[in-house]
Amino acid sequence: MAKNLVIYYSRKGENYWNGGIKNISKGNTEIVAEFIQRAVDADLFEVDTVKSYAADYYTCIEEAKQELRVGARPQLKRYPDNVNDYDNIVVAGPCWWGTFPMAIFSALERLDFTGKRVLAVMTHEGSGLGSCERDLKKLCKGAIFGEGLAVHGADAAKSESAVAAWAKKSL
Repeated sequence: MAKNLVIYYSRKGENYWNGGIKNISKGNTEIVAEFIQRAVDADLFEVDTVKSYAADYYTCIEEAKQELRVGARPQLKRYPDNVNDYDNIVVAGPCWWGTFPMAIFSALERLDFTGKRVLAVMTHEGSGLGSCERDLKKLCKGAIFGEGLAVHGADAAKSESAVAAWAKKSL
């Protein structure tokens, strides 16, 4: 039986939601990561930055834009040691300016993905997968890439059956 890992970043608090701002107690990506965990018995690794992003959504997206512009690698509270014990690695995050938050890349760039199957999952409000799959291919050298999944963020809590079906088929 394949061993699965979900590496994810998720934002609680103010989020863009169907054209407006909504305060959510659990991030959309965290919800989706937990659906994957239940469907295929995956381990979870939550990416958590040392310096928190602004609580205000609009300030946060400006911070995210600046990080993307300079290729920042925000410091994390902890990093995954390795992915040696895993066959499949799902990388999940919200769509920030067309790709994952830079904190995801902080976690990934230290890992050896040779021979590992990597799949992207992105929560979004209309951008789909953006360029996250292309960006993962640049970073995860030696990986084999599977078909990613885009989940509309505002519908994340209602997406368990679709997410589980994707996970069972893909992992």
